[in-house]
Amino acid sequence: MGGSGGGEVRRRGCGCSKDDFLPEESFKSFGSYLSALKDTPARLKDRVLSRSLDSRELHEVKAQSQHEMKKTLNWWDLMWFGIGAVIGAGIFVLTGLEAKEHAGPAVVLSYVVSGVSALLSVFCYTEFAVEIPVAGGSFAYLRVELGDFMAFIAAGNILLEYVIGGAAVSRSWTSYLATLLNHEPSDFRINVDSLPKDYSELDPIAVGVCAAICVLAVLSTKGSSRLNYVASVVHIAVILFIIIAGLCKADPKNYTTFAPNGPRGIFQASAVLFFAYVGFDAVSTMAEETKNPAKDIPIGLVGSMPYKTIDENAPFSVAFEKVGWSWAKYIVAAGALKGMTTVLLVGAVGQARYLTHIARTHMMPPWFAKVSGKTGTPVNATVTMLFVTAVIAFFTKLEILSNLLSISTLFIFMLVAVALLVRRYYVTGETSASDRNKLITCLVLIIGSSIGTAAYWGIGGTGWVGYAVTIPIWLIATVCLHVFVPHARKPKLWGVPLVPWLPSVSIAVNIFLLGSIDRHSFERFGVWTGLLLVYYLLFGLHATYDTAKEADANREKAKIGHIEEGTM
Repeated sequence: MGGSGGGEVRRRGCGCSKDDFLPEESFKSFGSYLSALKDTPARLKDRVLSRSLDSRELHEVKAQSQHEMKKTLNWWDLMWFGIGAVIGAGIFVLTGLEAKEHAGPAVVLSYVVSGVSALLSVFCYTEFAVEIPVAGGSFAYLRVELGDFMAFIAAGNILLEYVIGGAAVSRSWTSYLATLLNHEPSDFRINVDSLPKDYSELDPIAVGVCAAICVLAVLSTKGSSRLNYVASVVHIAVILFIIIAGLCKADPKNYTTFAPNGPRGIFQASAVLFFAYVGFDAVSTMAEETKNPAKDIPIGLVGSMPYKTIDENAPFSVAFEKVGWSWAKYIVAAGALKGMTTVLLVGAVGQARYLTHIARTHMMPPWFAKVSGKTGTPVNATVTMLFVTAVIAFFTKLEILSNLLSISTLFIFMLVAVALLVRRYYVTGETSASDRNKLITCLVLIIGSSIGTAAYWGIGGTGWVGYAVTIPIWLIATVCLHVFVPHARKPKLWGVPLVPWLPSVSIAVNIFLLGSIDRHSFERFGVWTGLLLVYYLLFGLHATYDTAKEADANREKAKIGHIEEGTM
């Protein structure tokens, strides 16, 4: 399929035939599709129980893109990609919204909580990224350890995370541009009263920004890296200016009600502000383009992490204007624009590589997996993802975007921590049935007790009785995993310290923060997950099943060929 496909692409130019989207056996005719649908239960069981291998992700799956991504990045590039995402995403986009609505001045503590949670997730990601350096990031890690089905559910939420994150930053870009040009943050949006309230402020500038970022991301990953760290240096200078200048105008009276909504407000803001630290997730997708993953990835990943009158759209610019330093708002707004541009650029690079690797497995049409031989970048995936980002940014308000983003992000990071425990304690064909059952029991108790703690917090539980039950269960389950289940695998190049404690704490913290997010966001999350399941049962399941069977057949042919060659 790969060899003939390349010639067809060159003849057609855009490459948009049926075989680019549904080339699998199940979709050859209507009759074969009906037959595949009838076989759905058996195929679903096969895909739920199947796990990929490191070698398959690194070689067979990657080969679906026809061309290699260019290895042009080092630890310096990765670190600045991460920094570029972190210092723009939450600091300039969501600080104002969360300080005003939930945490008040205690938003600084919300950042501490989010930062600790993110750091735990960084360690979990790093071990995977070093040993499976492919563009699929957490999707590839979950496919190897938790199987195809769980990887697909995560994949849909990964893509949602990046699209929503890009849309949120794009809309804030418009707000800061408005303040730079002496306008109110929402002046450059178009109000359409006939649309629902949360979707009635249209933002054409956000669409234009997405288009410009798309061009940069398509042309060169290394060029994007250079632009990113130059802009990030300027951005850090602006942040230092905000800190120093802000202290000059600080008023202790603003802190008299430090946490107006108490611990609940702090944690609710933390769940949303987690968005500020997710740059490392995008960095992990660049492992395939890294020259020396074993050295560069750990350094790059670990190296990257008055409220009632706050304007949630452009908080820092408006804050300086209100204390009489109108001139300072121009410095802040210009710096914020640079920072959010780097956030969008990192996100564009990351989301395209996720979609590329997902499409390599045929969970999404393989057309998205193609890498340009000229630029060494996934052009189809980049253009598609940024088009969807632009559409959502055009309609949707920031608050809607931020809450839904946090659910997807925390859910994925929790799954990666679970996958790390599975990787360390279970190897197919080597781990005994007894040890496997112990591992499953411990994982169920760790996840279940964490959900219980989050649920008790989420429903407003104020007593200690609920926590006195759930937290000891989590502790005992982690101790049992440490004492009674032997390690089945040692990391080859770089390993997460304090296993199982560090990933277990990561699971608990991520799930707890999920308990601080509002009900409406979970409803939207449920709708999106339902749509993913429908797509998977109708298309993705059958495409991946056929692809896996074809790959197995090819491996058997290769083995027979090697045997015959050896005999001769």
